[in-house]
Amino acid sequence: MKKIVTGKELEEKMQEAIDLLCNTVKTTLGPKGSNIIIDHSNFSPFITNDGVTIAENIESEDEVINTILELAKEASIKTNTQVGDGTTTTLVLLQKIYNLGLNLIQKGHNPIVLKRELDQELEKIIPLIKKESWIPKEKDLKNIATISSKDEEIGEIITKAYFQVGEIEAINIQEYEEEETKINFIKGYSLDTNLASDYFLNALKEVKYLNPFYLLVNSSLDDLEDISVILNNVLKSQKPLIIIANLYSEEFMQNILTLNNDYQAQIILLKTPYYGLSSLETLEDIAALSGGVIIDDAKDAKISSLGMSESIIINREKTIINYEPSPRLTKYLEKLAQDDNNTKRRVMLQKGSVEIMVGAPTTTERREKKMRFDDALYALNSAKDGVLLGSGIVLSKISESLNSKEVSTSIFKEALLEPLKQILYNSGNDYNLVYNELKNDNFKKLYNVKTGKMEEESKSVVLDSLEVVINSLKNATSIAGMLLTTTSLVINEYATNKPNSYNYYES
Repeated sequence: MKKIVTGKELEEKMQEAIDLLCNTVKTTLGPKGSNIIIDHSNFSPFITNDGVTIAENIESEDEVINTILELAKEASIKTNTQVGDGTTTTLVLLQKIYNLGLNLIQKGHNPIVLKRELDQELEKIIPLIKKESWIPKEKDLKNIATISSKDEEIGEIITKAYFQVGEIEAINIQEYEEEETKINFIKGYSLDTNLASDYFLNALKEVKYLNPFYLLVNSSLDDLEDISVILNNVLKSQKPLIIIANLYSEEFMQNILTLNNDYQAQIILLKTPYYGLSSLETLEDIAALSGGVIIDDAKDAKISSLGMSESIIINREKTIINYEPSPRLTKYLEKLAQDDNNTKRRVMLQKGSVEIMVGAPTTTERREKKMRFDDALYALNSAKDGVLLGSGIVLSKISESLNSKEVSTSIFKEALLEPLKQILYNSGNDYNLVYNELKNDNFKKLYNVKTGKMEEESKSVVLDSLEVVINSLKNATSIAGMLLTTTSLVINEYATNKPNSYNYYES
């Protein structure tokens, strides 16, 4: 049976949910924001100041509050999905817009009209934010990455990796069970190594072959006779052969190992490392770079089916193929460029890829550090089309310029001050003192919370992504508006242990 929660009880629960979420997360805002410990049933507790990670882990024993929490979290999660940063700022703005809007509604303002007015006012504010932005240089992007991660070393590593390949899809960040963080620039096409048998490497850490042949099979290989013509040719040429197929029979694999041992052949069997469409795409990429042909039936294999590359390096984790550009590859890249889903493959074939192995003394620190690498990467990527001075300063400056007597203007005029106020509060600064100094100078200077000093605009390193600031404000306004227009909540009867504690109506 469904139950409806409404009236004053719902209003109180909604306020409790928003305060629970936003008050917890906003303490992490800014360079001197605090960390939060999160317990997790699947692994050990970890420490983080990543807004969206904290938000996703906030729950309540009260299912009414939980339902509202999920709606409020959407603002932060959507910002993270869109631009990878600004999640805490989103919640700071959400809480303030909601509280100010609720105050007006309690005084008699119609919530539907208020939401429409908020949306209209937002459309006027966005151009003002854009007016404060500029196209970033490399040093600007480094500052963005540093601020997002709160670590200069992380900012430098991410920026270096980004400019190596130009697309975040070609940067792989993963935890590394060592204390030091390592960065590997991979020139060439890389894929996860999936050996048909460990015996193809034996005790070797890796093998490197020059000018290897490639036989690409989009099926299984069961009978050695099916590719006898190719094997005879390879043995005569004494060149390495890399076979990549979906599966191999035990007999086929043992026969190849025997050829390697008895005839000193250099044949390695790799299984495609992925499944379904990704498996075929990997074969297509290798065919394009090597000039080979993908065969669906081993009996159709011919000498002309073989591809060749400059070299290949195979270890137990990665396989890296180096190759020379060709007209066929150029056409193939043009085809990939027509679909944004192929960005990673296209960049890898053009520029290679970057692997960042995040190390730290403990698992807890390593996990938290990886999150900051992820934040820095997405923040940098979102900033490539525009940056502006720290969002707290810019939003405060815009707040001062809002003069309309509309109620929606009054909400934004106050709400836009909140991010700077929270940043200064978290760093132990006197907000009124700092704000008055900024205002008296017409916001031509910027307060650097990290150094505790005022900086000239032209020399400041405190920057934010234009896209992050706009999306934070959009998502905060959207969710706040939806919550303000909500007057009832429908839940399942079993969802609460105290059915008499709310104003329920049976549906």
